[in-house]
Amino acid sequence: MVSEFGALSLVPPLLAIVLAIVTRKPILALFLGVWSGGVLYSGGLGVVQTFTWIAESIGNDVFHAQILIFTLLLGAGVTFIWRTGGSLAITRFATKRLDSQRKAGLMAWVLGLVWFFDDYANTAVVGSSMRDITDELRISREKLSYIVDSTAAPVATFGISSWVAYQISMVQEGYSQIGVTGGQEVPTAFVAFLRSIPFNMYCLFAIAMVFIIVVTGRDFGEMLDAEHRSWETGDVLRDGAVPLQSIEENLGEPNGDNPQLRMFVVPVLVLIVVAIIGAVWTGYAPGRSALQIAGNADFASALVWGSFFMVVAAMLLALVSGVLSLDECMDSLVDGFSIMLTAVTILTLAWSISLATGALGTGEYVTGIAQGIVTPTLLPLVILFASAFIAFSTGTSWGTMAIVTPVAIPLAWGIAGQSPELIPVAVGTVFSGAIFGDHTSPISDTTILSSTFTGADHIDHVRTQLYYAVTVVSVAAVMLLIYGMTSVTPLVLLPVGLVLLVGLVYGLSEFDARRKGIAPKASRRSQQGTEVADD
Repeated sequence: MVSEFGALSLVPPLLAIVLAIVTRKPILALFLGVWSGGVLYSGGLGVVQTFTWIAESIGNDVFHAQILIFTLLLGAGVTFIWRTGGSLAITRFATKRLDSQRKAGLMAWVLGLVWFFDDYANTAVVGSSMRDITDELRISREKLSYIVDSTAAPVATFGISSWVAYQISMVQEGYSQIGVTGGQEVPTAFVAFLRSIPFNMYCLFAIAMVFIIVVTGRDFGEMLDAEHRSWETGDVLRDGAVPLQSIEENLGEPNGDNPQLRMFVVPVLVLIVVAIIGAVWTGYAPGRSALQIAGNADFASALVWGSFFMVVAAMLLALVSGVLSLDECMDSLVDGFSIMLTAVTILTLAWSISLATGALGTGEYVTGIAQGIVTPTLLPLVILFASAFIAFSTGTSWGTMAIVTPVAIPLAWGIAGQSPELIPVAVGTVFSGAIFGDHTSPISDTTILSSTFTGADHIDHVRTQLYYAVTVVSVAAVMLLIYGMTSVTPLVLLPVGLVLLVGLVYGLSEFDARRKGIAPKASRRSQQGTEVADD
């Protein structure tokens, strides 16, 4: 399918992205992006089409509606935890054990690895549970958002998750385009996915990059500035920042008379247990494997159930303990919804602009251009950056996989002379590019949710993460280019890439720190400017 709008199909997403970064007003930028799409699509003022897309982004997609409900309910749960003193209790408990930035960062990284079955749940649980702890240790909200975002979707692409099931289904769709089924000569979709993992280099290196940044304590780009600000002043947000949720400003001081750990542990545990049980229950059938259960699980519904019972548990605890009255509980419920309104608005507009790009054929246009410049050597890079640009422009990695995978597999099949040799390469690079595009796009729903649950300014999160994401994809691109030129096994290239990544972190942090006249490790200096011991 060829886009009838051609290069004009790029206008709405690029306008929204540029305006969001320049003005730091994501709601205005997204709305103008959707409206520009409406103008192009209708040939008129585009107002009717604009609000049709906005309405359809919720009304025609139960999944989107469920994510909004989950977000609102989680806001209510977080509010109860805050007002009952649960956040204060967990902060006091954790800071006695997580007594350094390195330990707190590693804990967030480990939690991101453990929570592998869903990226939305990952950002919600890790972001919400670690925010107060990292604030206490003067880790910037930008850094926490980066850790959460870069251990959400990348981790979900490898675990027993809805992502893996979806990826396998996309491989199967690609097979149908070339008229083959998995068997002896052509690997099954599942085997093709397994073989693609070493080529999913962006995700592998992104997870490693978080570990390197946390352990070394080194930063560069705007993250270095954010970490120095946070460490030296205690301001985890920059002056003028507009966090997608601001508990302190909206909810007042927490109950500090006798903060109890159970006020935090019980609601969060209820959320996790109910969500897992709900996912298994919706995906289970006799004879299904764990992966098949994950593939058939209704994670969105499970998250809604989990967040609902989280609110119920928190409310009952508040009432039974006498910390809040019934009237205060109902006020907290409404206040919890209100702190998520900005995030809900941005999510809705992000989905709306995705509908606009779909109607204008943005993905098909970019894919068509990529097909014209493909050679066996350049195949990995072309698929990587075509996928990245589509995800960056549309804000959806799943949508990108749906657009590109059915094209990339026939492309790899044809270039290899109707051989399956390059199919794993194509599959892995589609996933890499899609998630890199997501990580750098201010209109990506997973990036928005990362900002939301960590309480960060969304554009600050995008801008600071951009430096790291580009560094990671550059290393991945170099390794994929070497593969395209030499066909050396990626199992050799991955360790080389890791060494290069470590070298770049040290080199870029030293260069940027020297250029700015500051230390490459923010925590190397105390508030008084004297040298302190490393973590």
